[in-house]
Amino acid sequence: MEAVQTYRWTREAFEKLAEVGLVDPDARLELIDGEILQKMSPQSSRHATAVLLVAEALRSVFASPAYTVRVQLPLALGPYSEPEPDVAVVEGTPRRYREAHPSTAVLVVEVADASLAFDRTRKAALYARAGILEYWIVNLLDGVLEVHRQPEGDTYQQRMVLPSQERVQPLARPEVEIAVAELLP
Repeated sequence: MEAVQTYRWTREAFEKLAEVGLVDPDARLELIDGEILQKMSPQSSRHATAVLLVAEALRSVFASPAYTVRVQLPLALGPYSEPEPDVAVVEGTPRRYREAHPSTAVLVVEVADASLAFDRTRKAALYARAGILEYWIVNLLDGVLEVHRQPEGDTYQQRMVLPSQERVQPLARPEVEIAVAELLP
């Protein structure tokens, strides 16, 4: 009996599928570790509101030409992964990425309700492996912010859970504090 082999998609092949029209642009797909995955169910109003609140808060903190806050746009994390995090803060202006998606970020944020388990496991491992220094999960189920820092291999060595009354200081802007409540709908 032969073992079944799965095909591991590359970012290049995945992008080519979309380019030639074989993938519906509204299909909500992500490439994670060579697998083409459909994103979780359509966004709830709470999820969409949280994404907007996070983006607004981070734009005020990272308001300089040195950074760009990207909302639900691809990150090119190695040859086999192109996730679209809810919010990512990358270095440089938007035009820096006109020819290629960013390959790293100073901060990645996922807003999670139905996707919480996936964001804590597969996404966290992906971002840690890519060397993303700081990864946040806005946990809508528990009304908290989960902060992951110090990537090592495919895990983060530090994890903090901050309730809504706490404040967080992004590693890339430690002089600034953001109220966790500002990130929650």
